[in-house]
Amino acid sequence: MKDCHYMSENIKVLILGELVKGSLSTNTREMLGKGRELADNMKGRLVLLFMGDKLESVAEESIAYGADDVYLAENPLLKTYQADTYLQIIEKAVKDIEPGLLLMGQTSIGRDLAPRLAFRLGTGLCMDCVRLDIEPISGLVRMTRPVYGCKALAVMICKTKPQMASIRPGTMKPAEPDRSRKGKVHALATDLDISQIRVKVTAKVEEQTDSVPLEDAKVIVCGGRGMGSSDSFSILEELARLLVGAVGASRPPCDAGWMPATRQIGLTGKIVSPNLYIAVAVSGSSQHMAGCAESHTIVAINKDPDANIFAIAHYGVVGDYREILPPFIRRTREILEGKGGSRCC
Repeated sequence: MKDCHYMSENIKVLILGELVKGSLSTNTREMLGKGRELADNMKGRLVLLFMGDKLESVAEESIAYGADDVYLAENPLLKTYQADTYLQIIEKAVKDIEPGLLLMGQTSIGRDLAPRLAFRLGTGLCMDCVRLDIEPISGLVRMTRPVYGCKALAVMICKTKPQMASIRPGTMKPAEPDRSRKGKVHALATDLDISQIRVKVTAKVEEQTDSVPLEDAKVIVCGGRGMGSSDSFSILEELARLLVGAVGASRPPCDAGWMPATRQIGLTGKIVSPNLYIAVAVSGSSQHMAGCAESHTIVAINKDPDANIFAIAHYGVVGDYREILPPFIRRTREILEGKGGSRCC
């Protein structure tokens, strides 16, 4: 690889960072972990870009998690995501920084912004990647993504620069912080063409919930169409509380209004990869299974023995959840209270 034209001190891996309540999102820390590895392999620098308002506090945290350079684009108009504003800033930043590789999260922002940016830059884009590594001969980055509803994996190489990929949350190891690391912080100009802003955000309403965000949950209990009604989800909430997890839903319950859209799991909802995924009355459409297939352990409960969900489940129970869950919850509670042996999970 010494002869690879990509091997130079000027090569950069650029990551578009996202924040959750003022701190690096889990997905951003995952991209930093992989980005640090790739930047070291390419003997380049790892660069992190943030867009928003009042971002000074994130620079030190970003450097601790592996960034060599942090670029901050601060403007009140960037406080809330809008494609028309973000696209103006990131297009200019990418052309100025000239990264060899650009990474975004497979989040609501990344899924909306990445295709627009790739078109503006005239480069290729691989969405929803679960693995990145270096192709030995060319030195380019190989991008692996699920296809056919996660039934197979496709390996792709983008030969145009910058190479672009969006990263599925929960599929890469997060970076570990090193508070002794040193880095550089740069301020980006945020001159926005107001005439290009075609959308105005009039209000932002945050979901009020006591549960763990789906993206960060180690345990997810997901209900499907077979739950029958919104009231039936209360038993899933009881189980999720016991396991310190979160409740999700497939698309039909969300479309029916039984659960909020923010709880939807699947290609058109959240992509998750918890340690334990319990699918209750979920038939297992390809779009739903693509959203949970990376879970470490999948347990399926369905009265239809031919339900598709059993194809990816590690453990399956055929039967009515109304009969199966109550004794399971009782036994789980006994174990957690120390009445029945060792503590679970």
